[in-house]
Amino acid sequence: MNALLRYQTALLVRSQRWLAPVLLYAAFVGVGVQWGQPVLDSLGYAAAGLLPVTAWLVQLCVNQEPPAARAVIAAAAGSPRAHLAALLAGTGCAGLLGVAATAVVLLISRPAGTDGAVRVALLPAGTAGLLAAACCVLLGAAVGALCTRPLLHRRGWSLAATVFASLLALVTGGSPANTAVTGLVTGSRTGTVHLPVLPFAVAVVLAAAAAALACRPAFLRG
Repeated sequence: MNALLRYQTALLVRSQRWLAPVLLYAAFVGVGVQWGQPVLDSLGYAAAGLLPVTAWLVQLCVNQEPPAARAVIAAAAGSPRAHLAALLAGTGCAGLLGVAATAVVLLISRPAGTDGAVRVALLPAGTAGLLAAACCVLLGAAVGALCTRPLLHRRGWSLAATVFASLLALVTGGSPANTAVTGLVTGSRTGTVHLPVLPFAVAVVLAAAAAALACRPAFLRG
């Protein structure tokens, strides 16, 4: 699996297809996160943008191999393992992007609540921000896995489903991503840090279930 992960990651890096989602996310954060803004609000904003970007990166990894190369890797390592490696490579790249964005937000944001009256400790805020980012990355990975090959082959349907599912995961009450981001934003109003531990656990389960479904041999043979 380590060799497959290195292979998928190297393909993504060398193809430079990662530039579009990464630059889009950098522009999103650059516009929405300004120097001196409340730290929890900025962390929530940065985390929310990771969901569609992760779905995009995961789909890039799943579809980046030519069919002939995909057949060779599947014959050598098995289709489920090869597909799982692609999913994990895209998710890992998005996770690194989330860690970098969280670090930047902590450096430039004001450690206070929305009204500036209550000080917010950076360590728990950073922990909450990382957990919220992880929730969005995991939900994005689930969306990316379910809205592309082998479950959806047509690019038009895949794109429409990805956009709709990403939006739904962000705005639906009870969604781990929505709960984590909302917890940061509402906590900023009182200067209280809410650690989204339960949403993170639910996001792990959902991402694992989506990966298991996408890696089913019956679908990969279809």
